[in-house]
Amino acid sequence: MTDRRAAEKRGRRGESIAALFLRLKGYSVLARRVRTPAGEIDLIVRKGKLVVFVEVKARSDLNTALESVTQIARRRITRAAEIWMARRSELAGCDWRYDIVAIVPGQLPHHARDAWRPAET
Repeated sequence: MTDRRAAEKRGRRGESIAALFLRLKGYSVLARRVRTPAGEIDLIVRKGKLVVFVEVKARSDLNTALESVTQIARRRITRAAEIWMARRSELAGCDWRYDIVAIVPGQLPHHARDAWRPAET
């Protein structure tokens, strides 16, 4: 298996783990691997009136996972979220935020809530 295919497989597995973890925390999964003209969003989940755009990172340690969501990635995800929300009038009354779920071998997933704000990107 090529390195790219192996990374893709790890990424999909990490997204599945993150989706299950968030469901156990009371979130419902609205969408996975959403593609927009601005880029991809790994997971979109909802809890009550809150829509959360989640970037999932599977890495060997927590700091590497959290730091791997660069400013460029944050801007891309923010633009993609704006596009996605603009197409969902039924969610117009919801608040939204950006989270990171870090998947590290041998540990429970780490949920970094409100990991960034669009003004910071």
